[in-house]
Amino acid sequence: MPDTQIDPKLEQVARKVDAQSRLVRSWALTGGISAQVTALEIERLGGETEKWVVRQHGAADRASNPNIAADEFKLLTILQANGIRAPKPYAFDASGEIFATPYIVLEYVEGEPEFAPPDLDDFLHQAATALAEIHRIDGAELAFLPEQQARQTEKLRQRPAQLDDSLDEGRIRAALEAVWPVKQVNPTALLHGDFWPGNLLWREGKLAAVIDWENAVLGDPLADLGNTRLEMLWAFGSEAMERFTANYLALRTGLNTINLPYWDLCAALRPASKIGDWAGDPIIERKMRDGHKWFVMQAFEKLASR
Repeated sequence: MPDTQIDPKLEQVARKVDAQSRLVRSWALTGGISAQVTALEIERLGGETEKWVVRQHGAADRASNPNIAADEFKLLTILQANGIRAPKPYAFDASGEIFATPYIVLEYVEGEPEFAPPDLDDFLHQAATALAEIHRIDGAELAFLPEQQARQTEKLRQRPAQLDDSLDEGRIRAALEAVWPVKQVNPTALLHGDFWPGNLLWREGKLAAVIDWENAVLGDPLADLGNTRLEMLWAFGSEAMERFTANYLALRTGLNTINLPYWDLCAALRPASKIGDWAGDPIIERKMRDGHKWFVMQAFEKLASR
């Protein structure tokens, strides 16, 4: 429920963005684990109200990129200029004057994630279209973002002391280490980094916005596609995953998919030793494990058939 007590720090944030605005109420937004996210309702000087979002990035993201708030603000500004459906950025602050950690102020987009769409085919088509639009942005103007290939190389280099055998982590790592780094055969593009149903906001059957851009990187579009394929499998099943992939590839004619099985395996490596935390429920975890097993199998089958 919205907080009727006015937080003085959030009031300061509102006035820093617009000196003549007034904070009406605030409430925590749930669903993410990488940042503290708070919604604000603001009253402007003329009496009109609007909603903003204050995002304070978590320690892991700040350690990975100390400039993450500034970079996300810059990225969202570029996304707006390119017509991408993403929240409009209003301000960022890394001064430490209000909060000890940097934060960014964004547009509050009305909408909700959809995990049981009434028209799954339309959902998959709209989602694939959004991902294709993101990948069409020229990476040349986004040189401040990290590179996906370097991040994946570091992940493979940091082999944990205890591998997650329940998710075939050892086999996946061995297959990737044998070929890494794979030669990039597609032009470098902007990658969302975490494009899954939970980061897609829908309103009246239409995709309203793609949110949570803190994992954005530059790299081969297949890296994003592999991650999203696994997420679509978990959310809607293997047939939906394949339909999503077909929709996306139809919009990205000319994309070379030779390395997609390797990027599928990179995606399959992400939940190693974390799948229980990701699932949050034993029944959901079982479903995710079954889907993961099938996903890894299909990737290895494609590699073996070459």
